[in-house]
Amino acid sequence: MTSVRRRLLWLLLATLLLAFLLVVSRQGAGTLGGLLSRHFDSLAFEATFLVIAGVLAAVTFYERFVQAITAALLWVGVALALIVGYSYRFELTSVADRVLTELVPGHVVTHGRTVEVARVASGDFNMTAQINGAPIAIVLDTGASSVVLTHDAARAAGLPLEVLAYTANIDTANGRTRAAPVTLDRVAIGGLVEHSVLALVAQPGLLKTSLLGMSFLNRLQSWEVRGDRLLLRGYP
Repeated sequence: MTSVRRRLLWLLLATLLLAFLLVVSRQGAGTLGGLLSRHFDSLAFEATFLVIAGVLAAVTFYERFVQAITAALLWVGVALALIVGYSYRFELTSVADRVLTELVPGHVVTHGRTVEVARVASGDFNMTAQINGAPIAIVLDTGASSVVLTHDAARAAGLPLEVLAYTANIDTANGRTRAAPVTLDRVAIGGLVEHSVLALVAQPGLLKTSLLGMSFLNRLQSWEVRGDRLLLRGYP
């Protein structure tokens, strides 16, 4: 038997004893506080009955009562957490984006018209762009005058490879070569979207990763590298 139940039983016994003493002490008395003796005895009996019933109920259903109170407090806590989460949803989203940026280098975080990208271990700014609706892995290259797509990326973006003409001269790490000039219908980095972007398609096997060059960056209001962060700002 738990200490709480023992206390309740002692309270029950004390109530019974008090009721007994009151009844005995009132035998033959006249009135008390304006109440006749029989009225007082009846009131004492009813009060004693209520106390006894309450104590017995508490003893009998103590565990269920505790479980019910625990469940109620749990749901109250859940409700409060939901209310707080909804009230601070924008701040929490910003914190979650910041955590993802730290844990997943290259993850694109959008703040209104500003996009933030974290530098990867190699020192580059890798990210995923949506080009003509297709997700394309791309790396920042401010030395490239244009967006440059690998042959596979151009295929994923739905460009007509069979009719491309490799007429543009470009300089690569392996020397001068030729690429095919194209116009991309849509290029999106996070929340920044540009249409009709000039680009080049590299010949098969020439380029390992697509490049985000100046033909996209020059469309922006500004861009800068701040420490390990690349910040791209679009026009309002």
